[in-house]
Amino acid sequence: MSFLAPLWIVAAAVVAGAFAVALVLVERRRREVLAASGLVVRRGGGRTVAIALAIAGIALLLVAAARPQAVVTIPRAAGTVVVAVDTSASMTAEDVDPTRLAAAQAAAVSFIEAQPTTVDIGVVSFAEGALATQTPSEDHLAAEEAVDSLSATGATSLGQAILAALSAITGETVTLDGATESGESGTETTATAASTGTAASTSETDDPGYWGDATIVLISDGEDTAGPDALAAAELASSLGVHIETIGVGTAAGTTLEVDGYTVTTALDEALLTQVAETTGGSYHELADASEVDDVAAGLDLRVTAQTEETEVTALVAGAALVVLLVGGSLMIIRTGRPL
Repeated sequence: MSFLAPLWIVAAAVVAGAFAVALVLVERRRREVLAASGLVVRRGGGRTVAIALAIAGIALLLVAAARPQAVVTIPRAAGTVVVAVDTSASMTAEDVDPTRLAAAQAAAVSFIEAQPTTVDIGVVSFAEGALATQTPSEDHLAAEEAVDSLSATGATSLGQAILAALSAITGETVTLDGATESGESGTETTATAASTGTAASTSETDDPGYWGDATIVLISDGEDTAGPDALAAAELASSLGVHIETIGVGTAAGTTLEVDGYTVTTALDEALLTQVAETTGGSYHELADASEVDDVAAGLDLRVTAQTEETEVTALVAGAALVVLLVGGSLMIIRTGRPL
């Protein structure tokens, strides 16, 4: 325990000591006077205890004046969350009202709004490639604006989304088997992911570290049409301590849409999204309609960590002082018929 005004502790010790000495002297004098008068000296246990409680109460009030602080452990949702939103052409499909992308954006914004300021939020948009549009920070409004500005185009790479999210979390360029985030061949050094045998790479260090308080929220229709392999990327995330929560946008029945003059069929791939999530210890959530956004956001499993912080406990000490004084005063009234 520490004190913001420690001099009051000295005052508390001096006052308590002075009152204690005075109590002893007064009690001794009382006994001497009674003995000299030939009266029987009764034990003043109750009165003595009441006075002792009064002294303790006054001392506690002075301790409260010193503004004590205590280190307490507070459980809270904390860490880093990267929201990865699929912006491929298939997200323009209208099997979810109004479109898959609009529903995904609504889910992402709802999730961000629900997070405490102790959680750093980042945003990654992905199609065939992936781009960190907002690095993880306490600025949740900037993250929401980044989500709102997304538009759909191109193919889909869940693997690139995961790698870009891992790069945003670690602050290093994380890759699989020498492939850069754009999917091209790379020459960066690699660090083996022990649990999977896959290779991770960073631009500055061979050890990306362990990120047990980090989460990737991947929002997609699950149609994976470009490399690298999504499950290999998920295994790498797991080896780094990062777990992935996936949100599926679309319907299993699917629909058709026009892409570059061609009519293509697109449908929700729940199986792959479930595998990606479960590989890291996360879970899959279905978003069939934009109205379900709040329920999905509430169901996401954020890591809760215990954080210690120094908190002023003046009110608690002052309250204890008042209780002690009240007990002492009551005991004195019961014993002598008067408060002092």
